[in-house]
Amino acid sequence: MSYMDMAITAGKKARGLSNPNPPVGAVIVKGKQVLSEGFTGKPGSPHAEIMAISAAGDNVRDSTLYVTLEPCCHFGRTPPCTEAIINSGIAKVFIAVEDPDGRVSGKGVEQLRKAGIEVVLGPGKEETKVDLEAHIKLSETGLPFVTAKFAMSLDGKIASSSGESKWITSEESRMVSHAMRLESDAIMVGVNTVLVDDPRLTARLENRNVDRQPLRVIIDSDGRIPVNSSMLSEDGSTFVATARNVRFSDRIKNLSTRAFPDKKGKVDLISVLEYLGKIPVSSVFVEGGSEILGSLFDQGLVDKVAAFISPSIIGGTDSLGAVGGIGAKFMSDKYVLTGVKREFIGSDILVTGYCKKGV
Repeated sequence: MSYMDMAITAGKKARGLSNPNPPVGAVIVKGKQVLSEGFTGKPGSPHAEIMAISAAGDNVRDSTLYVTLEPCCHFGRTPPCTEAIINSGIAKVFIAVEDPDGRVSGKGVEQLRKAGIEVVLGPGKEETKVDLEAHIKLSETGLPFVTAKFAMSLDGKIASSSGESKWITSEESRMVSHAMRLESDAIMVGVNTVLVDDPRLTARLENRNVDRQPLRVIIDSDGRIPVNSSMLSEDGSTFVATARNVRFSDRIKNLSTRAFPDKKGKVDLISVLEYLGKIPVSSVFVEGGSEILGSLFDQGLVDKVAAFISPSIIGGTDSLGAVGGIGAKFMSDKYVLTGVKREFIGSDILVTGYCKKGV
C-alpha cells in the first residue's frame, strides 16, 4: 500500500463524521517511517492535516505530508491548514485532488509553494475523486450530490398491490442502507412515504453510537405530514419543502419549512436542491417513494443509483414500481448506469452506478 493509499484509507474514516466538510485523510512520513495519520473530524474540530501534524509531534520537521484534498487557505470554523503546514516545517506535500471550492482552488498549493514547500499533485486522484464526489459537485455546481436508493423485488416492485412494503429486502441490506444514510448530509422522501410507512429516517447501526443524524427532507406540497410522525420525535432536524406557505405547531422541535412552488402547484425540486446546497448540504440520499424518484429522474437530478434487489416476485399491475414519473418515451431517453458495481448482501444484490442518459 502506498502512502497516498494510506491517506485515502484514513479519509474514509471521516465519512459521515466530517459533514458538511469533505472526508479528507492525511499521512505524514519521514524517511520510510509513517509518523502519523489524520482525518477530518466533526465541524469545528481539526482538519486531517492538523490532526496528523499534532500527532507527529516535534519529529514533523522536514517530513512529507500525503493528503487527499488540497489544504484550505482560508479561515472558516478553523484556521487555514496551509498556515499550520508551513509553520510545522514539512518539506514536501503530495495532494491527490485540487479543491474546486472557490475559496481554495489552487490558492492552497500556491501558498505552500511560495513558502518553499515542494508540492506534487495527482497521486491517488481517481479514487479520491470518488470519495469526494459530493464535495466536488457542490463546489462546482452549487447543488448537492443526489443518490437514488430503492429496495425492490426482482420484477421491480417496491410494494404489493395493497401498498405493503415492509420488508422486501433482508435485514443485512437494511443495515447497509443505514450506513449509507450515515454518510449522507440529508435523507429525502416524499410525503406519501411518510403517510404510508411512518419512517423514522434515522441512521441506526448495531454496536455503534451515532452522534449525528442526517437532515430529514420531506417533499410535501400541501403540508400533510402528521405532527405525530415518528421522525419528529427523533434526534436531528426535519425540513419540510412545500408548494405553499404552511405553518406547523411551534411546539414541534427541530422542524422547519419553506415553500418552493412550481408552475403546477407542486414543489420545485431544483429550487429545493439549490436551497440545500446553500446550507450547505453536499449529499442527498433519496429513499422514495416512486413519485419523488420519478420526478428527480425526469428532471435529470439523480447522480447515482443504489438499488437493493431481492430475489422475489411481487407481480401485479397495481403493485408500485420503483420509479414513477413520466419516464423515457424512447429507448434513447433511458438512463444507463456507468461505473456499475454489484455486491451480494445475504440473498440480495446491491447494484450501484452513476446515471447517464441517452446511451
